[in-house]
Amino acid sequence: MRTLDLTPLYRASVGFDQIADLMDRALASDVGQSGYPPYNIEKTDDDAWRISIAVAGFAQDDLSIEVKDRALVVTARKAEDDSEERTFLHRGIATRAFERRFTLADHVKVTGASHADGMLHIDLVREVPEALKPRRIEIASAKRQDANLIEGTNVN
Repeated sequence: MRTLDLTPLYRASVGFDQIADLMDRALASDVGQSGYPPYNIEKTDDDAWRISIAVAGFAQDDLSIEVKDRALVVTARKAEDDSEERTFLHRGIATRAFERRFTLADHVKVTGASHADGMLHIDLVREVPEALKPRRIEIASAKRQDANLIEGTNVN
């Protein structure tokens, strides 16, 4: 088992507690995990991405896309077909059921999905709320208070 000490990271950062969880999941994932179905992740803009998954043999009704707990989950279940009645000499098009998970960063939302030519395209965009965007804080100058004004005020 691999262990990673992230203590030095915590000394120089604030609010990155979830990185330990992400690292644990990445290190714990099985190296022999299936590469099925193949997929691409493409950066389409500064804050936009597109995930393209090869889903040859699946109809739109066989596919499901969900976002839950900051994870995008794509599942496919092939409806029962008439393959028992057919005899294949070679069956190279895999239509086995699958579930593919993608961890989403904060404020990343799915904006749409399309299915065409055996490809499932999922578009994502980061929408940072206005309250969380960087803003400039003005620094007020400390005005020298007039000595006469201070002596003139009644404290008690």
